[in-house]
Amino acid sequence: MIDLHTHTLFSDGVLLPSELVQRAYHAGYKAIALTDHMDMSNIDFVVPRLVKAARDLSEHSPLAIIPGAEITHVPPALISTLVVNARDLGARIVVVHGETVAEPVIPGTNRAAIESGADILSHPGLISIEDAALAAEKGVALEITARKGHSLSNGHVAKVAMMTGAAMVINTDSHGPEDLISRARAAVILRAAGIPEESIETIFANSQKLIEKAGRN
Repeated sequence: MIDLHTHTLFSDGVLLPSELVQRAYHAGYKAIALTDHMDMSNIDFVVPRLVKAARDLSEHSPLAIIPGAEITHVPPALISTLVVNARDLGARIVVVHGETVAEPVIPGTNRAAIESGADILSHPGLISIEDAALAAEKGVALEITARKGHSLSNGHVAKVAMMTGAAMVINTDSHGPEDLISRARAAVILRAAGIPEESIETIFANSQKLIEKAGRN
C-alpha cells in the first residue's frame, strides 16, 4: 500500500510520526506521506518538523517516508501561495483539502487547488466535470478516499475522473491506527467506487509515480 494522505499529532491525528510509520510498516505499507493539516498560521512550524521526522525515520525504516502538507480550509485566493510555501519549506507531496460533502469547504477550493498545481486534490466531493478536466490537463490527481464521510462521493469522483481522463489515487486520510488499510482493502474501495477491475493497477501506479516525482524534487 502507498498512502499519500495521513495525519499525525502535528494536526488532528493521534500518533507521533514515528508510531504512524511503524504501524504503517506493520500493516504492509511500502510508502507513506505525512500530510498534516496546514494554513498560513502553522505551515512554517509543521512542514520543517515533518521534513526532519521523515529524514530521520528514513534512516531506520524500509518504508519510503515523504514529508508533505494538506492545505486545509484556506480561502481559495490564498491556496496557490501556500502550495508554493509548502514546497519551499520542504514538502514533497502537497495535498489540498477538497470540497468534501462532509464539511463546509469554501466553494472554489477545488478549482484553486487544481490551478495551484497541487499534487493531489483530496476528497473533492461533487467536483465538476470542468474542474476534473482541468485536473487532467494539469496533472493533479483526484483522490478516492477510504475515510468515512469523505468517501460518500467516491463514486462521483471516479465517474468524472474516468470521463475526463483525470488521474486518481487512493489514500486513507488516516488520523489513527485503525484507519490504515491493506492494498487488498484499497482495491475493494476502488471497485466499490465503480472503477473497473482492469483500471485498479493503474491507480496504484499513479501513487508510485507521485513517489518517484517526490524523489526528484
